[in-house]
Amino acid sequence: MSRVAAAIDAAHAEGRGAFIGYLPMGYPDLRTSIEAAVTLAENGADVIELGPPYSDPVMDGAIIQEATQAALAGGFRLRDIFPAIAEITSRVDVPVLVMTYWNPVYQYGVDRYADELSAAGGAGLITPDITPEAAADWIAASERTGLDRVFLAAPTSSDERLDLVARSSTGFVYTVSTMGITGERAQLDAAARTLVSRLREHGVERACVGIGISTADQVTGVLEYADGAIVGTALVRALRDGGLDALAATTRALTAGTHRA
Repeated sequence: MSRVAAAIDAAHAEGRGAFIGYLPMGYPDLRTSIEAAVTLAENGADVIELGPPYSDPVMDGAIIQEATQAALAGGFRLRDIFPAIAEITSRVDVPVLVMTYWNPVYQYGVDRYADELSAAGGAGLITPDITPEAAADWIAASERTGLDRVFLAAPTSSDERLDLVARSSTGFVYTVSTMGITGERAQLDAAARTLVSRLREHGVERACVGIGISTADQVTGVLEYADGAIVGTALVRALRDGGLDALAATTRALTAGTHRA
């Protein structure tokens, strides 16, 4: 079993859903971003999701775009990913996934990227802009290295696409709560519940819902039907506005919503 799947199952064994926290790498600077990832783990995150900054972040909302642009302006480079993850994984036991657009992986070399990520102790990739049928090289590299590959499912996905995603994903399926970019929303789209139900019909054991989750109550609501809740923008906002202390407090507040009756 993958480390990510094991972390989700361990949360369930404790009577709660899993909490997956996202932060951009290199924000507000590389050193602080490493400490921020450790802070997530120390305050209740079951899985850490790190996003290397990218020049064309089509899926990201304003707050995350602002952070990633600041990281790029501050000198973050692709080669910084692996030493940073190596330090994080040397300090915490929480699995670390990289959420990355595909072009940087392709340009770096799929096998090279997989080998360096594995050597750094990373758990795998979330790839929002590549579908399983276009990811043969990555699927082969992940099978060779034991890395997880997390593909996305959307409310608009056909049954055929959901079946392919279910068969191709390991760790969990990233279940998009609503159509659109990341960001905080007052109400989550009820389509997420339907989508998780559809994924179950295709044999998905672990479905984690992301995009728009920003409060403990929303975490609780999502975990009524999903295996994990993914939060990004609320954490980035906390780090931006209040530094590591605010990030720690926000993480604790959000993870309080993971406990099930």
